[in-house]
Amino acid sequence: MRWREGRRSENVEDLRGGRSPGGGMRLGLGGLVAVVAVGWLLGADPVALLQMLAGGAQTVDVREPYPDAGQGAGAPGAPDEAADFVSVVLADTEDTWGEIFSAGGARYQPPKLVLFTDLVRSACGMGQSAMGPFYCPRDAKVYIDLGFYRDLRDRFHAPGDFAQAYVIAHEVGHHVQNLLGTSDKLEHLRAGRSREDQNALSVLLELQADCYAGIWANHANRARQILEQGDVEEGLNAAAAIGDDRIQRETQGTVVPESFTHGSSRQRVDWFRRGLENGTVEACDTFASAGL
Repeated sequence: MRWREGRRSENVEDLRGGRSPGGGMRLGLGGLVAVVAVGWLLGADPVALLQMLAGGAQTVDVREPYPDAGQGAGAPGAPDEAADFVSVVLADTEDTWGEIFSAGGARYQPPKLVLFTDLVRSACGMGQSAMGPFYCPRDAKVYIDLGFYRDLRDRFHAPGDFAQAYVIAHEVGHHVQNLLGTSDKLEHLRAGRSREDQNALSVLLELQADCYAGIWANHANRARQILEQGDVEEGLNAAAAIGDDRIQRETQGTVVPESFTHGSSRQRVDWFRRGLENGTVEACDTFASAGL
């Protein structure tokens, strides 16, 4: 992926060296271990203690654990270079969605992207690196521990810089859904429905974010020729690697479709490809495709 000559975003908050805005603590691995130990000695719930320290008791809407740390292969090497890469990709999403919103007569309000290590406070509650990247609609911020990229390579077997860019573009896709009101509509649709139906609606939201990531890649490549040989395959491989069916098969040995919240590998690949090939928001209406 051609990224080094790209513009750097001014919307990156690097909290890897201290406390998060709003008073939430950032604990290192030793701090996390200490909190757990104190909780056990006092008979308290360690998770509750972590939530108190982070300043929020709500659960962040995230997915499978990502316990490892480090960089991904075939992508930026040193941590600062990895942060530079993230800044360039974020700037590229700003340019892409800025153009799309402007063409529709609207103004795009870009999200902030927060880099953290181990633990961070968001408006949606406490976030931990073990949760993986996530978007919080309440503060319009994307949160990522760069150590996730090592897990993307080693655990999910999805190496490469474009695979990493896809992850950022997907989370920015959730921000676009927030701006367009899709996230609010989803909450209304979920009200009063069964858990299985709520999961199905969540899948539609996630698949649309995958499609929006494809839109970014389409526009960015046409405008700035970012794609190199093998990049598309890296993105499709990453989309497939984090499908619910593949994760369930590898972690529990069985696949339970009614429990899916992000979509199968095939679905994630298909919708990312659709956005990549069409490059239009209209092509990404996963809800209309489901008759909603």
